[in-house]
Amino acid sequence: MPFIDSKITLQVSDAQKETIKTKLGQAVSIINKPESFLMVGMEDQYTLYMAGNKLEKGAYVSVSLFGSASSAAYEKMTAEICRIYQEELGIPGENVYVTYHGVNDWGWNGRNF
Repeated sequence: MPFIDSKITLQVSDAQKETIKTKLGQAVSIINKPESFLMVGMEDQYTLYMAGNKLEKGAYVSVSLFGSASSAAYEKMTAEICRIYQEELGIPGENVYVTYHGVNDWGWNGRNF
């Protein structure tokens, strides 16, 4: 039941979105979640500022998941997210913020887990 939502400063092509979605689907196993329940959202051409400066290349990635994972797993997931965005979009890791949100009540298909 993870949801990975990204706000990206660059224009992202459909092909790039598909590649990023696929790589995030592989990476989600790091936090012990299955790709079969992963939802991914991307908003491109999003204005982001860091330290008072507008970022030309930057991303904010929010990872919500049912329950939680270990700090070590989050650390590995952050490294992998930064690697994906560097590799696919040329966004340096120093311009990528990643947050994690554990959720206790998660609904799907008319019921809650």
